[in-house]
Amino acid sequence: MATLKHINSKNADYGAAEQYLLFEHDEFTMKPVLDETGRLIPREDYRLSTLNCAGEDFAVACMRANLRYGKNQRREDVKSHHYIISFDPRDGPDNGLTVDRAQALGEKFCAEHFPGHQALVCTHPDGHNHSGNIHVHIVINSLRIEEVPFLPYMDRPADTKADCKHRCTDAALRYFKSEVMEMCHREGLYQIDLLNGSKNRVTDREYWAQKKGQAALDKQNAPMIAGGITPRQTKFETNKEKLRQTIRKALATAASFDEFSSLLLREGVAVKESRGRLSYLTPDRTKPITARKLGDDFERAAVFVVLEQNAARAAEKAAAIPESPRHGKTGIQPIKAPQTAPKLVGASSISFASPQAGKLTHSAASPLPTKPDGFAGAPSVQRLVNIEQKMAEGKGRGYERWATMHNLKQMAATLNVYQEYGFTSPEQLEAAVDTAYQEMRQTSGELKALETKLQGKKELQQQVLAYAKTKPARDGLKAQKSEKARAAYRQANESDFIIAEAAARYFKAHGITKLPARKALQAEIEQLISEKDGLYNTY
Repeated sequence: MATLKHINSKNADYGAAEQYLLFEHDEFTMKPVLDETGRLIPREDYRLSTLNCAGEDFAVACMRANLRYGKNQRREDVKSHHYIISFDPRDGPDNGLTVDRAQALGEKFCAEHFPGHQALVCTHPDGHNHSGNIHVHIVINSLRIEEVPFLPYMDRPADTKADCKHRCTDAALRYFKSEVMEMCHREGLYQIDLLNGSKNRVTDREYWAQKKGQAALDKQNAPMIAGGITPRQTKFETNKEKLRQTIRKALATAASFDEFSSLLLREGVAVKESRGRLSYLTPDRTKPITARKLGDDFERAAVFVVLEQNAARAAEKAAAIPESPRHGKTGIQPIKAPQTAPKLVGASSISFASPQAGKLTHSAASPLPTKPDGFAGAPSVQRLVNIEQKMAEGKGRGYERWATMHNLKQMAATLNVYQEYGFTSPEQLEAAVDTAYQEMRQTSGELKALETKLQGKKELQQQVLAYAKTKPARDGLKAQKSEKARAAYRQANESDFIIAEAAARYFKAHGITKLPARKALQAEIEQLISEKDGLYNTY
C-alpha cells in the first residue's frame, strides 16, 4: 500500500532538508533531538545519495545553481519540493523489500520523473510512528539546470527548459501517483488505489492533532493507571472523527435525506447541499466542513446510495409480513366486507376514502411527524398502500388482506394525531405548518446574523493578537535615535511591521480607536458561540 506525499518548501536553507534526513528529529515539534552534550544524534540506519550535483554537497550545488540563473532569491519563492514514497509495512516480510532495494527504486523514480533537477534521495527503514514501513524521501531543487525531454505530466514548453522551475500541479501529482502504483505492481509490492480517494480522508493536520492529543491523554491518564484506576477515556478523537461517527450513526437509520438532516440536527450538526455537494456545520465552527475533507463515504452520491438502500430495506420489511396460517379450516371462506374508518365527531371536513383505494382526501396521505418527546405514546403515521396498484403488479390475496388492515390502522392513527395535537381540520394543520415555517425562517435569519457577528469578532481577535505580537518590534523602532538606524531596524524587522500595518488598516477601516481587552473579547466570543448553539437547537 505505497503512498505518495508532496511538500513544497520556501526555506532557503537547503541544508535543513539534509539535516532532517540524517539526524533524529522530534516527531511533534520537528526539531532536532540533541544528546547530553548538545550534539545532533545521527539516525541509526539510512541510505543517502545525490543526483546532478557534480560531486558537490546538495545544499552547495543548489545555491550555486540559484545564483547562476538568478532564481529562488525572493522569500516567497518555492525553493524545493519534497516527495515521500511510503511502502506497506508488509512489503518487508512478504515481498522481500529492503532498504537498499527501496533506495534503488527511489533513485530510479527520481531520475525518470525529475530529470535536470539537483536531487537528494534518502531511504529510512521505519516511519516516525514505528509502523515498520520503509519510505523514500526525494528532495529536489525547484530550479531545473538542464533541458529535458517533454514528459507526460508536463503541460507547457517551459517545463522542459533549463533555468525554469518545477511545478507540482494536480495533474502532475495524479500522474506521479499512477507511476507509484505501476512501480509497485511491477515490483510485486502491495498497493492501493491512490487515484480514487478514500473512505476516511485524514489530512496531515488532523493526523498530527490526533497524535498530539493521544500523547496528552496518555500523559493525563498515567497517574490514574498507576493508582489502579481505569480512565474514562483512553482513545483521543479529533473533532472531524467525532463528526464522522455522528454522520455514520445517522446514516445507519435514516431512510430519506430529510430524516438524515433531522437526526444530525438533534446532535447539533447542520447538513447543507450546494451545487451537488454536501457540507456539515458543527456548533463550534462558523465555517462548514465539506464532505470532501471527511472522506468519500460522506459525499452526496455515497450518502444517497445508503439512504436508498435503507429505504428499500424498510419497504421490504414492511411488505414481508407472513400470512397467518389456517388452523383446520378448509373450503371456501366468505369474504368479509372491508370496514370503513369511523368518522371523527366535530371534524366533518376530514374524510377518508375506502382503504381499498389507498388514498386520503387530505394531507393524511403523507407521513406526519411523530409527537414531541413530551407526549407519551405518539403514533407513527405511514403512507397508505395503493392496493389496486399492488394487485395489478401480481400481489396475492394474503397481501390484499394485510394492506387493507394496514390502511385501516393508518387512518385511525391519523385521526389520533389530529385529536392529540388539537387539530379539527386540515386548514388548522396547514396554518400550524405555516406558522412553524415562519418561525424557522425568523430563527434562520437570527442565526445568520449571529454567525456574521461571531465571524467579525473572531477576525478582530486575530488582528488584535497579531498586532500585540509586533509590540516588541514597534517599541524597538521607537528606541532608535537616528533616521538611518530606524530605516535599518525597520528593514531587519520587515515582516513584523507588515503585520502591524495590516492590523492598523483593519482597525481604521472598522472605526476601532481603542483595542478591546483580549480576555473580554474571548469571553464575548464564547458567549456568542453559546447563543449560536442554542439557536441551532431551536432551528
